[in-house]
This record gives sequence, structure tokens and C-alpha cells, in this order.
Amino acid sequence: MKKLWITDSVKNNSNSKKIDDGSNFKRTFFDRVEPYLYLLPFFLGILIFILYPVINVFLLSFKKDYSYLRGTFAGWSLENYKYVLNDQKFRMAMLNTILYVAFVVPISTAIAIILAHLLNLKLKGSAIFQTAFFMPMVTSITAVGLVWRLMYNKDYGIINYILSWFGVQKIGWVVDSKYSLAALIIFGIWNILPFTIILLLAGMQNINEMYYTAARVDGAKPAKIFFRITVPLLSPTIFLVCIINTISSFKVFSELYPLFNGKPGPYYNLYTVIYYIRYAMMEKRKYGYAAAAAVILFFCVLAFTLIQLAIKKRIRK
Repeated sequence: MKKLWITDSVKNNSNSKKIDDGSNFKRTFFDRVEPYLYLLPFFLGILIFILYPVINVFLLSFKKDYSYLRGTFAGWSLENYKYVLNDQKFRMAMLNTILYVAFVVPISTAIAIILAHLLNLKLKGSAIFQTAFFMPMVTSITAVGLVWRLMYNKDYGIINYILSWFGVQKIGWVVDSKYSLAALIIFGIWNILPFTIILLLAGMQNINEMYYTAARVDGAKPAKIFFRITVPLLSPTIFLVCIINTISSFKVFSELYPLFNGKPGPYYNLYTVIYYIRYAMMEKRKYGYAAAAAVILFFCVLAFTLIQLAIKKRIRK
């Protein structure tokens, strides 16, 4: 009887182990799958609203004589790219966009570093300046653009009024083709500053105070501390800001539209790549041209980003 009881208990234990092993396997499998189930809506959103449009635009750029209403095209070719690259408007748009990026990104970054440093010092009244600097982020770009259009007015704009104090003649910022790009660049710098300041200020606040204390003990002056400690330790954030601002500046359109009353400059001299895409798609109804211009812009942004990353790696070495 005792032997039978032992064998039965062993069998029961082995059965319970089998049951436990099965439940453990199910629990382990569910634990592994559960995070992906939570992420599934996010992945579906990326697939539907990001990956599919990108792939569709890339394919559309190779479709010759594509008709949006009928959904038909004559065949696959590089005709759209040939037309876009030989179009004078696109060349003008690319030149204007590159000039805009070349001025807006470095100037806005340099100004933002100085302003973020001053805000980080927590001087008296810095809260008022923080509010003033960050106001553009919560204001409609269209409304702000209309205000800047009034400020640029040749006869009663405040910018020309201030310049008259120094003997400068009235400038037709938004009516003269010579100054239209400069007007757009100034507005772009102002518009991009708040976001840049926020990122740089966050980077400065993450720098360990120990470095500043040690420098002050050694008798280092504020300027030396700024250039020898703050800027080098802030370099990862600076490169991140430059990459983000470069991508944003290549897509300049919202600043251009209200400033020139819906036109690309006073004499249609200020086409940007995004405005050209709108022109090809909405006015010419050539979706293949618009898609080809968008793909070219994508590779330009990619090239500039890779160059910045390569410079960052070289500086680190």
C-alpha cells in the first residue's frame, strides 16, 4: 500500500508539472507578444500614413502621364525627373531653398545658443523673456506671417521706421525682388528660434554643475567657461538641432505663403521646392512632376543629414 501511494503521488506530481509547464509556456508566450499588441496600432498608423504614402510617391515619380482621376499612366520611365531637372522654376526653387537653409540654420542656431545661455543663467526677469521667446510656438504661422507682412510694409512698417533712425532709405521688403529672399530668411530665423532655444536650454540644464564649479575655482572667466565647457558638452544637442532645423528649413512653405499673399515672391522669383511641388500638383495637375520633385527633395535632405552626421563623427574623433 505504501509503495502504491508513493507511485501515485509521483504520477500526480508529474501530471501537475506537465500542467504547470503548459501554463508557464502560455504565460511566457503571452508576455513576449503582449508589448507588440500594444504597439500594433502605432505600427499600423506608421504603415498606413507614412510608409504607404512614401512608397506611393516614389512609384508615382516613375509613372509617365499619370492621370489621377482615371488612375492610368502611359508607362514607366524617367520622364518626370528629366522634366523637373530641366525646368527653370525647379532650378530656381532649389537654389532659393538651399540659400534659405544655408542662412537660417546656422544663424538661428548661433542666436539660440546665446539666448539659451542667458536664460540658463536665470537672471532677473528671465521668465518674461522665456514667455516672449516661446510665443511663436503657440501662435498660428499664418497669423504671424500676416503680422510680419505689415511690419515689412514699405511706407508704414515698423522695420523701415526703425531703420530710418539710422538714415536707411525705405526698403520694399515684400514688393522688391532684391529683398524678398532676405525678408523670408529673417522671418524664418525668427520663426525657428523658439523650438531651437527649448532644445538647447534642455541640453544646458543637463550639463553637470560640477564642471562649472571646478572651472570657477580655477579662476576661469565666464567667456572661457562658455566656450571651453558649455559649447563642447552641448555639441550633441547642437548637431541634433542642426539636423532637425535643416529638415524643417528644406520644407519651407508656411512662412512663404502668408508673407507674399499666396505667391512665391513679388515677381514669382521666390519659388521653393515645396512651393514648386504645390505648383506642379495644384496648378499644372502634373502629379508625376510633383512626385519627382518630392523624391529629389528627399534625397537632398538625406544627403545634407548624412554630411552633418559625418562632420559630427569627425569632430568627436
